[in-house]
Amino acid sequence: MVKKNVKHPMKGRNERISRKRFLRMGMYAACAVAAEFIIPSCGNIDRLFSSPDDAFRVRARYWEHLSDRAVRCTLCPNECLIAEGSRGRCRTRVNRAGVLETLVYSRIVAVHVDPIEKKPFNHFLPGSRAFSIATTGCGLSCRFCQNWQISQSRPEDISAESISKEALIRRATESSSRVIAYTYNEPAVQFEYCIESARFARERGLRAVIISSGYINAAPLKELLRHLSAVKIDVKSFREQFYRDICSGTLAPVKRNVELVRASGVWLEIVVLIIPTLNDSPQEIREMTRWIRTNLGEHTPVHFTRFYPMYLLTNVPPTPVSTLERCREIAVAEGLRYVYVGNVPGHRFENTYCHACGSLVIRRTSIFSVENRLINGACPSCRTVIPGVWS
Repeated sequence: MVKKNVKHPMKGRNERISRKRFLRMGMYAACAVAAEFIIPSCGNIDRLFSSPDDAFRVRARYWEHLSDRAVRCTLCPNECLIAEGSRGRCRTRVNRAGVLETLVYSRIVAVHVDPIEKKPFNHFLPGSRAFSIATTGCGLSCRFCQNWQISQSRPEDISAESISKEALIRRATESSSRVIAYTYNEPAVQFEYCIESARFARERGLRAVIISSGYINAAPLKELLRHLSAVKIDVKSFREQFYRDICSGTLAPVKRNVELVRASGVWLEIVVLIIPTLNDSPQEIREMTRWIRTNLGEHTPVHFTRFYPMYLLTNVPPTPVSTLERCREIAVAEGLRYVYVGNVPGHRFENTYCHACGSLVIRRTSIFSVENRLINGACPSCRTVIPGVWS
């Protein structure tokens, strides 16, 4: 329940953050069990930039000319109308003399080597490392964003490292990573760099994945999918009102995009962050999981993950584990075969069980400890093939 004597999370969307609240947000962030805490990239110090945008400017793709040197960005569903000298809502695309440019080409503000399970992917190369990178910016403004320091910042506000696609492959290889992950902020905003480096990585034997809100237009998504091996999409709610009031976006494009990913053959997993009182009603979960079963298939992995107070949504308590378990029960009753409880270390539904015989096939005691019992992608007990990308 929402605590008494505090504003409801759907109200006061433009409120400023007090120093006390900022410190409290930091405390909650430290307590979030599975939060991907990001520190700025700190590679070769000679290649760090704090202000010269020209080092990261390239002509953007997916936009159109309008009159009087105005442009319309067509990369994401916001389709921002941008006057000369102005930027879109994501803060990363600028109209320069009637030409739309990106300010974040190879402008990497965070680098980390993560277990693939942290993304989370439970059916994609378990136990492997993911060389994870991020820029600033996002097309959404989620009030609970765990990486708001970079997703809601302008590129020039954070020191960045220029990483060429050649250097990206080299550093990923040196870290023993099999995967390059575009993550932490919304990968769509770095579309130009993402598509070029993902293509380059695939040609050299590395897999590329995105961890996304799914907030991108269909044409650029289809182009990007040709170079990806897996996609994780956050379905933040199954209600348009939630997307409008909490994320400043819309649900419809996300539903379309998860169907596009599934139709492309690229591996798909879905995460639903369960926030008490906002998107945890049994009716909503039932509608969502029934839709997933019908449109994406019974073997689509779905992760119900635990919310911790964060950013502008600190007046809602952490999700009770019992709520996550109830969500899982509903999903299973609706016919989904691989449903996980996330952000609860040690929970038995972090593990993967064979959908045919129920045998434990992948044990996860934490995201850093994975025991994979599969034999050539099949259950060791009944030999049923488990859907996923295992090699």
